[in-house]
Amino acid sequence: MSNLDRQATLSVCGGRGFVPGEPVRELLSPRKVKLGESTEVRRLLPNLGRRMIGAWAFVDHYGPDDIAGEPGMQIPPHPHMGLQTVSWLHEGEVLHRDSTGSLQTVRPGELGLMTSGRAISHSEESPAKHARYLHGAQLWVALPGAHRTVEPHFQHHANLPTVQAPGLTATVILGELDGTLSPGTTYSPLVGADLALAAGTEAALPLDPDFEYAVLAMSGEASVDGVPVQPGSMLYLGCGRTELPLRAVSDAGLMLLGGEPFAEEIVMWWNFIGRSNDEITQARSDWEEGTRFGEVKGYDGDRLTAPELPPVALKPRGRVR
Repeated sequence: MSNLDRQATLSVCGGRGFVPGEPVRELLSPRKVKLGESTEVRRLLPNLGRRMIGAWAFVDHYGPDDIAGEPGMQIPPHPHMGLQTVSWLHEGEVLHRDSTGSLQTVRPGELGLMTSGRAISHSEESPAKHARYLHGAQLWVALPGAHRTVEPHFQHHANLPTVQAPGLTATVILGELDGTLSPGTTYSPLVGADLALAAGTEAALPLDPDFEYAVLAMSGEASVDGVPVQPGSMLYLGCGRTELPLRAVSDAGLMLLGGEPFAEEIVMWWNFIGRSNDEITQARSDWEEGTRFGEVKGYDGDRLTAPELPPVALKPRGRVR
């Protein structure tokens, strides 16, 4: 998914300096952003209070939206570099096209994982015949320096492993949880898992104390480590945890995001992740000139135009404001 904000700002984030070494409970509120004509998302990362969770650098939550008789999601071709995109659905379907020739419909419970590496472009749209509701999350993972120029590629995994406990099913989207490993390719130590809890469930999820974590509330009514979380909000949890208490008042859906604190400082602007202003400037120029990022074939419409770069110098601001 693209960042369609026409006032895209440059920010430097990453580094270990602002990662709490102990458990915290920091509730992050979303910012509403329009994507195209009919899709509005709740943006949780980057946030005014926090910019990264491990290598997770961007989190949008959208829906449930009633798109019966509407076009639904329509994201024109746009570029990415230096990151992976993770498409995750609870309802609906999204048709992915990219400049490597990939064409894939992603459905609920399936992993759509695009590694941009040095450069890729893609589009996302609701198929012409689509389900009534659209509900999901779009996330980015920053690629570490040693891997940020890998060849671009797309992976689709329809069957993902799960971790089971009474009243809890944890689908391992990326990385490893409780010894269970996702088939999706990762380039740094991290985890992403979808947590489905039945009403009345109380459970403790095992965690890695060296990771920092957050939980995104997708649906239902639940509490995380005693903190009530509403759909569209995210609770940052810090490091130093060996388990995470969960309680569901109703049937609830959560997403667990975590990873080893990302040591490198990154510059994220529009749909690019780099390491310097010059690198971002060159990427924008390459996209506007039609080089490097390839072509998305089959999308019925024009590609996105990059916003103007702000006339300001980059100022390293770390992981938090």
